[in-house]
Amino acid sequence: MTYTFVTLFPNLIEGYFKDSILKRAIDKGILNINYLNPRDYSKSKHFKVDDTAVSGGAGMVMNPQPLFDALDDLKCSDENVHIVFLTPVAKPFVQNDAKRLAGKSHIAFVSGRYEGIDERVIEKYADEVFSIGDYILTGGELASLVICDAISRNIKSVLGNSESLEIESFETPLLEAPSFSKPKVYDDLSVPSEYLKGNHSKIRSLKLALSEAKTKFFRPEQLIKHKTQSH
Repeated sequence: MTYTFVTLFPNLIEGYFKDSILKRAIDKGILNINYLNPRDYSKSKHFKVDDTAVSGGAGMVMNPQPLFDALDDLKCSDENVHIVFLTPVAKPFVQNDAKRLAGKSHIAFVSGRYEGIDERVIEKYADEVFSIGDYILTGGELASLVICDAISRNIKSVLGNSESLEIESFETPLLEAPSFSKPKVYDDLSVPSEYLKGNHSKIRSLKLALSEAKTKFFRPEQLIKHKTQSH
């Protein structure tokens, strides 16, 4: 998988790939990370990439020329690149999207700044547009990293233990059961005793009950969905 981050601030992204699971995936050649800065394509005397909104109002908007030229260049280098824009006014990104996009060979994430990206850029180049939540960030870089991380975990051999994917939240309507590590007792707080007895059938039953309890508290609508699917 190749990821290209189209961003005015590549330094905000680069550090994330210098440690942990994704660094190992890069070292193994499973992932490849590229950067494309629209400012490098600006034809403005001072390499500007933004301008005032035609409709008026506060703030600046990323104008089309640098992004048109950058994305044209990207598509010329790889006609199969799948271009994703990040914006709060889009459909929510979910786990099924992460699993589906893990089958792509090249994904480009376009990160907006200021008051957003000229809509004509999105209309011309977007294969998909995603939001990671109903809140506003100062730019799309964090959203790009969130989606990149979620996709990468579903690519074969990125995780050390592929079975981890099978027990995670969002593989079913239920949220994942609580996890515990050693020691068995810490600061007078104990692991549930059933976890310690080695009866795997009872452990599975307890984990299911805890999953249902957590889902009922945080996502009651998903528990109803789970109950409906079970009957």
